[in-house]
Amino acid sequence: MTTTNITSTTSTATRTPQAPPPDTAADAMASLLTGDGHARRIVRLIRRKSFCTLATVSPAGRPHSAGVVYVWADGALWAHTMSTSRKGRNIAANEHVGVTIPFRRLPAGPPYTIHFQATATLVEMTDPTARRLIDDGTLKLISGHGALDELDGAFIRITPVGNIHSYGPGARAIDIIRDPLHSGAGITTAEAIGEVER
Repeated sequence: MTTTNITSTTSTATRTPQAPPPDTAADAMASLLTGDGHARRIVRLIRRKSFCTLATVSPAGRPHSAGVVYVWADGALWAHTMSTSRKGRNIAANEHVGVTIPFRRLPAGPPYTIHFQATATLVEMTDPTARRLIDDGTLKLISGHGALDELDGAFIRITPVGNIHSYGPGARAIDIIRDPLHSGAGITTAEAIGEVER
């Protein structure tokens, strides 16, 4: 008895993988939170606001954070302090600082923020640039209440460097409410901010 083996073959067409369709909503969101428009938005907000937290580091490597009132002028945040204060001593020893500008836009949830690294410099109140900004009223918010009479007083010039991150500005409120972990993050750069200022 003869047994015949019959092999059945099935032809399978090879298909080229197709890219998923673009997520137009995500693309639109990305365009909102980056680019020149976002840089202009961040500059407007920094100018409008006047409070930030300033993080410094001591020579021993111990972090320190303090809330300060600031004014945006000449491409930098300006604040007033005492040169012998903790943040003043820290800045004198280490110019590298961190800044967070918080502000409320929604009645619930976390506040919106703008946050970045910066270099900070103590500026004497007799410095020509400081005197110009005092005389033309730019530093009125931080030079009142007897600040100019403090023998130990000094200004801090805080200049953003590198990337400037944000949470909230430019995002739709409904997206943040629905998905706060994956919505609302934005980024621009100190260079882009400088271009807006010119």
